Amino acid sequence: MGVRKRERAEQVKEAKKQVAFAKLNNCPTSPRKMRLVADLVRGEKVERALHILKFNSKDASKSIEKLLLSAIANWQAKNEDASIEDAELFVKEIRVDGGSMLKRLRPAPQGRAHRIRKRSNHVTIVLGENNNTQS
Repeated sequence: MGVRKRERAEQVKEAKKQVAFAKLNNCPTSPRKMRLVADLVRGEKVERALHILKFNSKDASKSIEKLLLSAIANWQAKNEDASIEDAELFVKEIRVDGGSMLKRLRPAPQGRAHRIRKRSNHVTIVLGENNNTQS
């Protein structure tokens, strides 16, 4: 039983080496606006995703571009001997979740008040390797 556990642990370790992730918490942009940009790069190769984000005019693309570069650096730290070109990294998963909300009151006519919700979000990027070409 001990041998099987050790083999399984080695398989899990190898699988973890092939993925890298980065998280951005409490980004002061509404999740809806961030998802518009995230949908553009989901499933794309890393080089293409960086080009898409670099030339996109939306403000959220700057945050996601920085986060993608961080995920690439995390992958490089895990796989020091491998090169990015050979690994063919792609955006395996990108998730935008709602974060904390700042609630404010704005004066309205006739003594009333309207609630203003300043939304934030959490973004998670998971990069995966595409090693199907080598097998």
